[in-house]
Amino acid sequence: MSARADQWDSSLYDGRHSFVWKKSIDLVAFLDPKPGERILDLGCGTGHLTAQIAERGAEVTGLDSSPSMVALARQNFPRLKFMLADAREMRFDEPFDAVFSNAALHWMKDARAVVASVATALRPHGRFVFEMGVLGNISTILEALRRVLPDAENPWYFPSAAEYATLLEAEGFEIRLMETFERMHTLEHPEKGMREWLEMFCSRWFERVSVRERPRLVTEIEELLRPKLFYDGAWHADYRRLRAIASAASLPLRTQSGMPIP
Repeated sequence: MSARADQWDSSLYDGRHSFVWKKSIDLVAFLDPKPGERILDLGCGTGHLTAQIAERGAEVTGLDSSPSMVALARQNFPRLKFMLADAREMRFDEPFDAVFSNAALHWMKDARAVVASVATALRPHGRFVFEMGVLGNISTILEALRRVLPDAENPWYFPSAAEYATLLEAEGFEIRLMETFERMHTLEHPEKGMREWLEMFCSRWFERVSVRERPRLVTEIEELLRPKLFYDGAWHADYRRLRAIASAASLPLRTQSGMPIP
């Protein structure tokens, strides 16, 4: 697990950015969890979709790499199981029937290692159900960030559908369904919406910027975005998503060392 400082403010996430899970609540129906199934919620955040899965009768484990997110998830849903781990290194004693992930995979830039880890976590014929940012996601915002902060690290990985399908197939997954779609979202605060969005999701972009300089740069980003993303009296974020179901149909059950079980 990386020793990098936790970039997440879980209270701000739940308070002003709960749309991240609320907009994808139908993804649980897409997963179609059954009573008694073992399901892993990968990148569970503050646990709201984990709880939705549990309500369907599944035995669910939430996993996240953010201590702040896991702490609030445990506070929100004390009866559920949450664990702190890096998706590339997660290990379990028993395989899962399904791995579920919403709005998390695009934060995991070592995608090949993550997909391999998911494959190891699943039983044969298990399913991987996810939604993530796809190529073109927040393209307007990303352009403004690059103009104002050209030397900053981009923490996101927005692949094309074909690129991610190739990664999945390389690990033995069979693509059952894959679709991309636009999701323009109106941010909650009419005037401060973009500023709050940048505060929530762009801390990595501002790591090399002094605290004194940040307000000026945020204002500069806002002014670049205003002609395209501020309209009807509100700020908007230009989301574009990839949603998929992949089956581990051709995968043998593996030991924790990664060796197939004959």
